[in-house]
Amino acid sequence: MSYTGFWDELRKIPPVTRFLCGSSLAVTVPVMMQLLSPYKVVFVRQLVTQKFELWRVWSSFFFGGSGLNYVFEFIMLYRSSNSLELDRYPRKSPDYAWQMTLAAGAILALNIPLNSFVHSRALTVCLLYISSALAPPGSQTSLMGLITIPIQYLPYAMIGMDLVMGGPGAAAVSVTGAVVGHLWWWAVYGDDGRGLPGLREFAKAPSWVRALVSDGAGPDMAGSGVHAMPPRQQQQPPARATGYNWGVGGQRLGVE
Repeated sequence: MSYTGFWDELRKIPPVTRFLCGSSLAVTVPVMMQLLSPYKVVFVRQLVTQKFELWRVWSSFFFGGSGLNYVFEFIMLYRSSNSLELDRYPRKSPDYAWQMTLAAGAILALNIPLNSFVHSRALTVCLLYISSALAPPGSQTSLMGLITIPIQYLPYAMIGMDLVMGGPGAAAVSVTGAVVGHLWWWAVYGDDGRGLPGLREFAKAPSWVRALVSDGAGPDMAGSGVHAMPPRQQQQPPARATGYNWGVGGQRLGVE
């Protein structure tokens, strides 16, 4: 692939998702290569408020650790954000960026009492929660390529994995992401798809955000990032006397 072709492919990723993934790589890769100390990118409230090291607020949401754990988390971040931005915010990337900013602020506020240093997992769980809540009823997804579960259980499965692998502290941080994800869904969408009138209006991006963020991809590209699978259905049996022919379906959405 030529240099121009690479940037053309990169520009196909919607702007907010491109920013999230680019920030994740920009923060995590230098730490993985030992070019930067992890202490320089984690959130330390005293250093932010007293020494004005404000970049720590941003970097704490994108430091993803190392190894296979980071690979899986990066993939989940990309897939959940890409599907949201293409399917729920077509040509509304500024609204998505604004709501993402509000969600990140809420995650940070909830994590201050927990004295957490890294908020990337909470952000990923938040995106997983709202994308799962907005998925078609009965949809399924693959958990790390190992087992298939109903997609609405995915955020809880991630919290359970954090509890087993990281203990109560890690699970508590992930719970804050699920709480914010639920509030996001409740305020903007809700059961009726309309959310709460006052909060839904506030969720629309102000003019300065619209000046910074492009509108993004339109409806013609929607669906290319969804990784949920529709519920399995029974095929109709052929008209013959030999009995039923039971079949199952399980194609991923967006895959031709």
